[in-house]
Amino acid sequence: MIPIVGIGAGLVSALLFSVVITGSPLAALLYSAAPLPIFIASLGWNHRSGLFATAAGALAVAVALAPTGGIAFALIIGLPAWWIAYLALLARSDAQGAVEWYPLGNLLLWIAATAALATVGSALVMTTDYETYRSVISRMIENLLNEMVRGKLIALPANVHVKELAENLAPAVPLGIGASFVTTIAANLWLAARTVKMSDRLPRPWPFIPSASLPRQALLLLVASAVIASLGGFIGVAATALVGALLAAFMFSGLCLLHDLSRGRPWRLPMLISVYVALVVMQAVLTPLLALVGLIDTLLGLRRRAALPPPPTHS
Repeated sequence: MIPIVGIGAGLVSALLFSVVITGSPLAALLYSAAPLPIFIASLGWNHRSGLFATAAGALAVAVALAPTGGIAFALIIGLPAWWIAYLALLARSDAQGAVEWYPLGNLLLWIAATAALATVGSALVMTTDYETYRSVISRMIENLLNEMVRGKLIALPANVHVKELAENLAPAVPLGIGASFVTTIAANLWLAARTVKMSDRLPRPWPFIPSASLPRQALLLLVASAVIASLGGFIGVAATALVGALLAAFMFSGLCLLHDLSRGRPWRLPMLISVYVALVVMQAVLTPLLALVGLIDTLLGLRRRAALPPPPTHS
């Protein structure tokens, strides 16, 4: 049963991955859901089903598109989804026989690390030469800026050259890619878990998500990766991607803190509505602020200081 479910999930995931070549907005949305079938298979039918799905999807993409496409599928979609699902279902029993599941904060940290690895993997599939990679990224940014200028979406000063600006922006691209991978992985994991839970196949009890807080090791990783990012090359790409991924993880942690602190408060609903609306219309402003809140929470332990009530039994 496990191989059959895995192969079916892998083929569906491969189809969602492959439609991105059409370049339409709908294709981009479907592409972002490519990890979902692998998550569902791994959470509902054992993590080995996720490995079968990864292998089947990679083989299908390699045959239908190109061998490098199959490798990209495995590195960007399949293996990250399998690994995070595997960690989500890790558990151990204490001396009294109580089951302790893998902590959400540690899982969020692993999502950030996996997102950084997926970013590097996507770069290496493109080319193993760093200068070629940087040149390709610069051309992509240059083309995008030219389209935006022609469409009058932006206006650049007369002394700013598009090519030079694109070259200056290229090193920061892994930052955004790492952050976007965190969002994609986290969203697909949540949706897959809800889907599997509705079918009563989810082994893990549903956790109280607002309690998620990154461990302090994440702060050390953030500082170290920020320093290493200046080295350049693919090591710099990996470090830059990890910085972006960790900041996105801290943003989620900050959002969880707001949910947690506002429990039972009369201003909870209007506050949360305002925050989520602002995340849509003022993302560039609110995202760094939420990341800062998550950083402070991890550093100072704001939840312990607030003496919050215990989480609800059924969350």
